[in-house]
Amino acid sequence: MDLTIAGLTFSPSEPDVWTLDDGVLTGVAGPRTDLFVDPTSGSASLNAPRLQTVPPSGDFQLRAQVDVEFAATYDAGVLLLWAGEHAWAKLCFEYSPQASGMVVSVVTRGRSDDANGYTVDGSSVALRVSRIGGAYAFHASIDDGLTWDLVRHFSLDSGADVTVGFEVQSPTGDACRARFRHIALQSATLADLRDGS
Repeated sequence: MDLTIAGLTFSPSEPDVWTLDDGVLTGVAGPRTDLFVDPTSGSASLNAPRLQTVPPSGDFQLRAQVDVEFAATYDAGVLLLWAGEHAWAKLCFEYSPQASGMVVSVVTRGRSDDANGYTVDGSSVALRVSRIGGAYAFHASIDDGLTWDLVRHFSLDSGADVTVGFEVQSPTGDACRARFRHIALQSATLADLRDGS
């Protein structure tokens, strides 16, 4: 069932995973769910539930406050760019092997890479995905969006149309619940890549 969030229609990759209550989006991932293509072997896991919409044409920004009920390593709530199974990128608030929340990014062009950002005290962080011309930027904020830290600047190198949205995953666990609050998707050009304004 499609969900209407901030006036936009988001479509799920599978039913009965996503709920919307008073503006708060909740996603629940089942066991051993992930989006990742191993850079060494090429083996792919693409079974994590997604919720996506077509972004505005031109530059845009998608942001949300992400809260995750961490239980197992690599549990995560995610902002997602998707151009198909071989071209996508995700900005994650993820449970690290050291048992702390961490901002992590993955860019997939055939195979995935995996880049750790920084750890976050607590179980909530603001995440933002921006398109700037033909490139994209990931930012994170630990003060509810007052200041933003650059996590990643990249190109997907894909001619396919891109959708944006959310994902939740539990690659090593039995389930993961993530909540996305203060969701906004707007046509806007990032003024300064480095300071995130």
